[in-house]
Amino acid sequence: MVEHLQHYGVISSKKVSEVMETIDRALFVPDGTPAYVDSPMAIGYNATISAPHMHATCLQLLEENLKPGMHALDVGSGTGYLTACLALMVGPQGRAVGVEHIPELANSSLKNIEKSAAAPLLKEGSLSIHVGDGREGWPEFAPYDAIHVGAAAPEIPQPLLDQLKPGGRMVIPVGNIFQDLKVVDKKEDGSISVRSETSVRYVPLTSRDAQLRGY
Repeated sequence: MVEHLQHYGVISSKKVSEVMETIDRALFVPDGTPAYVDSPMAIGYNATISAPHMHATCLQLLEENLKPGMHALDVGSGTGYLTACLALMVGPQGRAVGVEHIPELANSSLKNIEKSAAAPLLKEGSLSIHVGDGREGWPEFAPYDAIHVGAAAPEIPQPLLDQLKPGGRMVIPVGNIFQDLKVVDKKEDGSISVRSETSVRYVPLTSRDAQLRGY
C-alpha cells in the first residue's frame, strides 16, 4: 500500500512512509474488508475510515507539526488508525489525543490500537481516545501543534482555532456538498492564514444524533 502511494507521488516523506508501514491498517478496518485498497470504507454508524492517500496527504501536511514531544489532536478519530499514526510521530514525550462522539467507535478504536504498534503509547498515556463532540476540541491537552479533522465542517469551528498553538497547523475539510481540504496556519502573533490544498469528499462534521440519523 505504502509503495503504491510512493509510486504515485502521494508520499514523498520518509517519516510518513515509515509510520504508515508500522501501523497496520488491517487492524483498523472491519473484518472481511480489503485493508490496503486506496479507498474509504464504511465503519458503521454512518462513519468511514478515510482512504490511505488522504491519510498520507494529511500526515505530510502536518509533518513539521508532529515532531517528537509535540501535541496532536485528531477530531472524529473513528477507528483510531490516524490517531495511532499521529502518536507514533510525536512519540512518548508527545501527546496524541483522539476525540470521537460515537462511544462504540471510541471503544473499538482502543481495542484496535491495543493490537497495533502504538499499543505501548496507549499504555503509557501519551496516546488517548475520548468520547466527546470534536467540534469543541479537547481543551485538557491544548494547545496543539497539529490538529487533524476527519469530517467536513460548514466552517472552521472556533474552539479548534482557539486550541491551535501559535506556530501550529490544522488540516480540516470545509464545505457542504463541495468541500476543500483547508490548511490553517496560526502564526506566532496569533493571526490565522488559510489555504485550500485540494478538493475532497468527507462525511459531515455534525452532532452524534444527526450522524446516527444519517445526517
